[in-house]
Amino acid sequence: MSRIGKKPVAIAEGVNVSVTDNVISVVGPKGTLEFAHRPEVNVVVENGEVVVSSDTTNRTARELHGTTRATIANMIIGVK
Repeated sequence: MSRIGKKPVAIAEGVNVSVTDNVISVVGPKGTLEFAHRPEVNVVVENGEVVVSSDTTNRTARELHGTTRATIANMIIGVK
């Protein structure tokens, strides 16, 4: 499992994150960003954080785990 992917992403104040099916939507004061993540990776918003998880037996899921988490973190920074 990715060391980067294990860390939850804190949602900054004034930013709203929602997950619908495989689409992550981040809305903030500077605009809106959307990202359609792969179905091998699970994304959940809980307690003011975004948690990314994946199946560790699937090679593609392991490869995408950290990348998905980093993309979400950059989206939150971008709209803030």
